[in-house]
Amino acid sequence: MTTTQSISLFGEREKGDSVRTQNMTAAVAIANIVKSSLGPVGLDKMLVDEVGDVTVTNDGATILKLLEVEHPAAKVLCELAQLQDEEVGDGTTSVVIIAAELLRAADELIKQKIHPTTIINGYKLACKESVKFIQDNLSIPAADLGKNCLLNVAKTSMSSKIIGSDKDFFSNIVVQSCELIRFTNTRGETKCPIKSINVLKAHGKSTRESIFIKGYALNCTVASQLMPKSIKNAKIACIDFSLQKAKMKLGVQVVVDDPEKLDAIRQRESDITKEKIQMILNSGANVILTTGGIDDMCLKYFVDAGAMAVRRCKKEDLKRIARATGAALVASLSNLEGEESFEPAFLGSAEEVAQNRICDDELIVIKGTKAKPAASIILRGANDIYVDEMDRSVHDSLCAVKRVIESKAVVPGGGCVEAALSIYLENFATSLGSREQLAIAEFAQAMLVIPKTLVVNAAKDSTELVAKLRAFHNASQTIEAKKNFKWIGLDLENGKCRDNKEAGVLEPAMSKIKSLKFATEAAITILRIDDMIKIFQPSKEDPNSYANAVREGRL
Repeated sequence: MTTTQSISLFGEREKGDSVRTQNMTAAVAIANIVKSSLGPVGLDKMLVDEVGDVTVTNDGATILKLLEVEHPAAKVLCELAQLQDEEVGDGTTSVVIIAAELLRAADELIKQKIHPTTIINGYKLACKESVKFIQDNLSIPAADLGKNCLLNVAKTSMSSKIIGSDKDFFSNIVVQSCELIRFTNTRGETKCPIKSINVLKAHGKSTRESIFIKGYALNCTVASQLMPKSIKNAKIACIDFSLQKAKMKLGVQVVVDDPEKLDAIRQRESDITKEKIQMILNSGANVILTTGGIDDMCLKYFVDAGAMAVRRCKKEDLKRIARATGAALVASLSNLEGEESFEPAFLGSAEEVAQNRICDDELIVIKGTKAKPAASIILRGANDIYVDEMDRSVHDSLCAVKRVIESKAVVPGGGCVEAALSIYLENFATSLGSREQLAIAEFAQAMLVIPKTLVVNAAKDSTELVAKLRAFHNASQTIEAKKNFKWIGLDLENGKCRDNKEAGVLEPAMSKIKSLKFATEAAITILRIDDMIKIFQPSKEDPNSYANAVREGRL
């Protein structure tokens, strides 16, 4: 039964089945937008904002971020894609599709008079069993697959992107970058901080002329042409203030009786900045990076000292450089005693800082950073739209490789995991004697949305191919001799099933597990809602406005 009634809050209250149906419809509508972009033969979306900026992408998180969604349930799915992007970095499209399919299945069950609480319990149980099954049966230790494992993970992530045709070239760059910056912390855990990889974009030339640099590339140049272009054994000072002639603060006035004292005041203004620069240089710094400006008078002191100064650096870049070189980002020269000083301990170290011409631009490259290694990737492409999409593709690939390095486990891709889960959960559902059986059976059926969508996007017969895939996985779970069939997934180029472990179609196990958990939680969140109260926006129109006066005949 559905009722709609006005309440005293200047709003509208809606409850019952129609709210769930509305929420499900909104979720499915969002999923349909990104559905056609799933898989290696997925299509791209062109998004144009209110000022005419164009974005061409097939990354689920980016598409949903740029959409102006008003429906509250649909917003949950948009946030879900953002969460998957932050936590894993890849699999943003599939997580939205699974969540919407789970909601659609739940809506069908509710229409058959099954209580939402029963469905929620069934979904929770199915999710728990799915995660356990992936970890016990489908997860492959990355060490067992050798050095090509990371390359294959990078290629699988890129295959659905704009750089899919050059995946061999880019996967090498991505894996080299991740291998360079990986380290083992004090607890013995392997970490791969991909924020240490600086990705720069420069349009022009072809995509295959993108390059990988061992070191941190800074998109800036030296402040003066008289400065040295290369410094070995660099001592780097990272400064978060401007080095310019000191001026009186706003509202401060100096009343001078004797005009001759004006020169002394001007001289002191110059000396204040000179003393600051001298402090920095006396600490042993020969490379100065600042987020602010450096005026011509201050440049003279650096040129005389033979130091390299770089102005207008991004603060984010300076933070990364400080972390890599062991420097401190200094916001002020004042110390705890209220005096100004610059300690040698604030300096970072690197083997070399040089200004190099890379592609068409001059870049500062910091090589051999002492504290932590750093890497840079410079992407080339035909235009800004293309290069932006390349950046998103490389970021997803870096995230996928990072997850494999840290979690050390992969699973076969191409719909293999979802088909195996579907068969397993169907058999598991029949072993239960409670009402949750129906919810788990629907969860199993919902898993097939991924292989079906992959096949449809590849312009193949989804019914036949998915049926073959299910037959292989059923055999692997029921016949001991055919256990190796559990690695069978889809080959979308040739329209058949194949062993994806052998073919090298691999994804991080964490990506699959997290996307299942997130999708189930999002579906449950929306499924719990049975009452919606909408508050009306108060009218902001002025009753005495000209338009109202004309309308009411007062003029």
